[in-house]
Amino acid sequence: MKRFFKQVAVVEREAGFQVTLDGKPVRTPAKAAMVLPTRALAEAVAAEWRAQGAEIKPDTMPLTRLAGLAIDRVALRREAVVDEVAAYAGADLVCYRAERPPRLRVRQDACWQPLVDWAAARYDARLKVASGIVPLAQPAEVIESYRRVVAAFDDMMLAALRAAAAACGSLVIALALREGRIDAAEAFEASQLDEAFQIEQWGEDPLAARRRAGVKADIADAAAFMALCRG
Repeated sequence: MKRFFKQVAVVEREAGFQVTLDGKPVRTPAKAAMVLPTRALAEAVAAEWRAQGAEIKPDTMPLTRLAGLAIDRVALRREAVVDEVAAYAGADLVCYRAERPPRLRVRQDACWQPLVDWAAARYDARLKVASGIVPLAQPAEVIESYRRVVAAFDDMMLAALRAAAAACGSLVIALALREGRIDAAEAFEASQLDEAFQIEQWGEDPLAARRRAGVKADIADAAAFMALCRG
């Protein structure tokens, strides 16, 4: 799509903040009004629009995309999204430890167990940890506790949490990121611990490197969106 606007501005409305293009408010792909909760987020979205060249490239506007998802999808099917995000606790990456080699297990324990312990204390819900890849059944009451945690977030934060959990394969890592227990770089390292270990042993092919770069960008975008939603 060719660039069709010259001026980008942020306007405060009664319901929140809007980004305008030549005075007209930005809308979501579903044509809903894009009303943002904080000026900080609106300014960041506006910066993405200002940075566009002669052609508009949606893949260079991750914050705009996340805001659109929050409005067009999360708000309209909120219960399903809450269930989707909470389900990560049932098969969370940080709960599965390698049986071998021992060096990998040591790294997993050192990186992941503090996060499991933190989440247990923070949310009064302890996830079980297992060795190997056999599916582990988490207690129903623990999953329900994490569902209540997820359901307490507003649509914007829920959209970012969903993106982080999907990128990390872990609700625990996503929540730790949201709460400031870890930053985006630490979340990426925790989510990619097994892959990093394999790369040390065998090297990394270009396809895997591109995939990891995409995961890193997704986590960073989700973290930025979370911070901006807090203002």
